[in-house]
Amino acid sequence: MQYLVDTHIVLWAISNEELLSGTVRDVLTDTKNELYLSVVSEWEIAIKLSLGKLQLNGTLAQLLAKIDELGFKELPIRRAHSTALIQLPFHHRDPFDRLLIAQAKTEGLTLVTGDANFKNYELELLFN
Repeated sequence: MQYLVDTHIVLWAISNEELLSGTVRDVLTDTKNELYLSVVSEWEIAIKLSLGKLQLNGTLAQLLAKIDELGFKELPIRRAHSTALIQLPFHHRDPFDRLLIAQAKTEGLTLVTGDANFKNYELELLFN
């Protein structure tokens, strides 16, 4: 299976694994699964760090290295994602989340999240 992992899920996987459900933990550790982290999540983390809304044990570079160690593949933003984003209804106003939803829909990925707002969109979800 192929999964796009929401920002908070990857942060929990690295620093607060006990916050993950057993199902999500199993998905993240099963080497048969392809795990993707969007550059959108990397931007969100960088922005929240610069605004003081997020604290890390270490630097952003160290976090990104850990993400690579865990086997996440980088999902870039493509033009098709922007086209899908425009077509999304405004059930959710968070621009980072909306782009993740557009990417998951476009790429046919199951989105792993704990955000209940995502239920309002037609896409494959795995809830924490």
